[in-house]
Amino acid sequence: MIYRLLCLILLILTVSCQTGPVPDATGVLWTRTAAEYTACGYQAYNAARVNLGAALADPSWTAALEQSGGYGDLPPAVIFDIDETVLDSSEFQGRRVLLGGAFSKSEWDRWGRLNRARSIAGAVDFIHFLQEQGVAVFFITNRSCQQRSGSASACPQEAETIENLRSLGIYGVTEDHLLLKHEVKEWGADKTSRRAAVARQYRVLMLFGDDLNDFIPGVRGGISPEERREKTGLYGDWWGCKWYVLPNPVYGSWRRALDKPVQQYLEADF
Repeated sequence: MIYRLLCLILLILTVSCQTGPVPDATGVLWTRTAAEYTACGYQAYNAARVNLGAALADPSWTAALEQSGGYGDLPPAVIFDIDETVLDSSEFQGRRVLLGGAFSKSEWDRWGRLNRARSIAGAVDFIHFLQEQGVAVFFITNRSCQQRSGSASACPQEAETIENLRSLGIYGVTEDHLLLKHEVKEWGADKTSRRAAVARQYRVLMLFGDDLNDFIPGVRGGISPEERREKTGLYGDWWGCKWYVLPNPVYGSWRRALDKPVQQYLEADF
């Protein structure tokens, strides 16, 4: 009890008195408590429902930059990221803040085994809507595919993720429709190769994610925030039409793009 009280005091101090660039506590609090965050999920998935008819009716419509050639007759599909797009991992992030630890791959893997992630608002109903319309559903996630001690499976994370989706009412997801990082040698953290794999067999109607990497190639590192904004602006008409981004103030490639000291991005001239 005393330990939990000390952790709570540390959290309050981190949120109210922090002077350094550590947004995790505030961001996690927002995702775990703000009705505005819930509204963002409904907003994205409701807008996509409105646009689905036009996407299905137009054989030239594609949401994948990797799509090329004669794709008009391919069966339709929609691609989703997993975490912070369909599944909510804010409980894991909250534990990370309370314990004051850096991101741990082993702890993240343990979290995936628990099947405790909740759903992002609107996601489950929209996926059901797609399935009713005969649209294939794919998930491209940077959850790592790696063998675990004591498991005979080469990729136990795949079955565990499918089970978490099933526990929330998302059925019919097969291993072929869940593409994990490193499941195939060429499938690195950049999701371009996996989107291309889907686009070879399906016409991709929409993309959903919480990171620019879920939409645009080559944005995970090596470019500045300004360059990322420029790339985003090149596809201004696609956002809210073919691409739907969910907010994630806690982690992502946007943080990797920041130069140190990050306080420079907080400076103002008034």
